Amino acid sequence: MLVGLEPPPLAEVRDAVFDTYQKLMPRVRASEPAVIVAIDEKTLDARGQWPWPRSTVAELVSAIGAARPAAIGLDLLFVEPDRTSPGGDAILAEALRGQKAVMAIAGLEYRDRRYPFPPQATPLRTSGRQRDLPLRRFDGHLQSRAEINRAAAGRGLISSDAQGVVRRVPILARIGQVIAPALSVEMLRVALDVPLLRLADRGDDRLDLGVGQVNVPLQGDGSLYVYFGGHDAERFVSAEDVLTGHAGAELLRDKLVLIGITGLGLLDFQVTPLGERIPGVEVHAQLLEQMFDGVYLHRPGGASWIESALLAAGGLLLVFSVPLLRPWASGLVLAAVIMAYMAIGLVAFRAGVLLNVGSPVLAVGLLFAALVASTLAEADRQRRMLREAQARVAGELEAARRIQMGLLPTPAALSGDGRFALDAMLEPARTVGGDFYDCFMLDAERLFFLVADVSGKGLAASLFMALSKSLLKSIALREGGDPAAILARANAEISRDDAESLFVTVFAGTLDLGSGRLVFCNAGHEPPLACQPGRAPYRLVESGGPPLCVIADYAYTNGVLDLAPGGWLCVVTDGVTEAMNERAELYGAARVLEVAKEFGGAEPQALLRALRDDVRRFAGKAEQSDDLTLLAVRWNG
Repeated sequence: MLVGLEPPPLAEVRDAVFDTYQKLMPRVRASEPAVIVAIDEKTLDARGQWPWPRSTVAELVSAIGAARPAAIGLDLLFVEPDRTSPGGDAILAEALRGQKAVMAIAGLEYRDRRYPFPPQATPLRTSGRQRDLPLRRFDGHLQSRAEINRAAAGRGLISSDAQGVVRRVPILARIGQVIAPALSVEMLRVALDVPLLRLADRGDDRLDLGVGQVNVPLQGDGSLYVYFGGHDAERFVSAEDVLTGHAGAELLRDKLVLIGITGLGLLDFQVTPLGERIPGVEVHAQLLEQMFDGVYLHRPGGASWIESALLAAGGLLLVFSVPLLRPWASGLVLAAVIMAYMAIGLVAFRAGVLLNVGSPVLAVGLLFAALVASTLAEADRQRRMLREAQARVAGELEAARRIQMGLLPTPAALSGDGRFALDAMLEPARTVGGDFYDCFMLDAERLFFLVADVSGKGLAASLFMALSKSLLKSIALREGGDPAAILARANAEISRDDAESLFVTVFAGTLDLGSGRLVFCNAGHEPPLACQPGRAPYRLVESGGPPLCVIADYAYTNGVLDLAPGGWLCVVTDGVTEAMNERAELYGAARVLEVAKEFGGAEPQALLRALRDDVRRFAGKAEQSDDLTLLAVRWNG
């Protein structure tokens, strides 16, 4: 499915769509809380090239502090000792002491030996769901020298994961075991004089960060989409003007003042979705403007479902209209669908919600091309060829069906052992199919069974099914009944003969008839139902790994279920859960559970018949879309 998965090509489409939103509707500055004191070319010409003596930086901090700003944020690091002025570190520390100053922390992918311990960070009080948050993690960090760092009122992260265009920045990130806030957030906290930050986990890929009375909605990984306004020179004041007093104190009073380098050769340019190249320190300023204006962009966890629904609606419209209309009229329908997608995306963006309408547009375009091509194909010639081949193929398929069904075991052959009861059934969607099951005794005490589903349908799936079934049974008899080992070996052997890149989902289990212990492995298969006496049935969702022929040399893992006497397990293929009725509604796993609740410890045959009959009633006159396979085993004790 194109929407939701977003592989790299579609991720680029998504980013281009989000950038287009910002270009069409850039953020308008409603407030001016931040000022950037820039160490620019003018300042460097007057005071000398960077790095400066710490005493000069201290002079700049003192000049800013004299204007009584709300807070000062230094987008600078002083990692090495000051070799240009004796006692420079102490002079800078003294200038910072008593100021509402925030020093920068840079996250590293490795641990720097100079900083073996995590940095000091503002306390964070969490609430909501109790889970390990998937925050950006840095193994190490860089910070200013200890004497300078201790003098600051706070410390904030300046690192970004942007590769090219800056779209999201980590507002919260882990450095070791410490959660550190971004420089902009820490400046806001220091300005508001609050002792800690609050973090509420709202679920649905949403975190709420509280800084005093300010609430900042974050993505689930602690990042924030930056809503950029245009680059504005009014955000900047030359550091030289501050040092010489030419910049009035009113420019900095009660402002969040950022100190950063913008001089050529030292500037870390960042590219914004607006196509502009701005100094990195301006990103922090724009983040502060967002927080003050309360204007945010958020991509909710359910966005991919909305995009899928848009694709489904547009796709269905094209599927039903293109075959009935002339090509030019079909083109108008496609244009209307695309314009509707774009309008929905822009309306959502204005409300602060990011929807990727690029993937639905791409998908309906491909669907439209396929539909038009199919309607313009040589339908008459193909129909004649099909009529001539129909009789021959029908006979060959019927023979293939008989052979395929003959490969399946007869569960009644195992009915002589009173310690268990087992039954299975298979109804292919076509004459032949890709589903299969198997069941046999490994020895006097162990029953082995499996249910599998080959991707695709028809002859290719049926041939691959025969190969897979034979190899699985042969390996099971050789490997001694360990389901994970059997599937790992089968994964290697079946993959060698997989010229068509098919794959197989398998649920395999070995039941110890003496103890009722079931050792199982689920390779990408539909979760089975399990039921213990006196309890309601439930889905056994434990996974042992991906389908066979997907990842080479995958180490599958077993699960264990201890059945009580009368406990049972029912394995189905997706032909049950994904059966569709005439309204294109899915049967669903919840309905399987409802049917199973009525049977308790009934015979497996009765349970399977009830499930099959309920699926038929649900589907009505709709064509069976996939093979339907069920297997149930009950341990009698």
